[in-house]
Amino acid sequence: MRLGEILDKMVAAGANFKLADGNGSYRPGELLENLSAARLAVRSHYQPGMYIARISEAGYLGAVMYRVERA
Repeated sequence: MRLGEILDKMVAAGANFKLADGNGSYRPGELLENLSAARLAVRSHYQPGMYIARISEAGYLGAVMYRVERA
């Protein structure tokens, strides 16, 4: 699944939390509107309530991109 698809689903579900990275905390809709097309196309995995991680070329979990934070 792509990061954009994960964020779309969060927005559609009315996600009531923020996603944090090293630079700040953002609502899923903010990321969806402001991230580049290349970033939104990154293969990712969402672990509900915990994080969104990048999927490596080999198909393994990579670095955590965003941590789930309570709003």
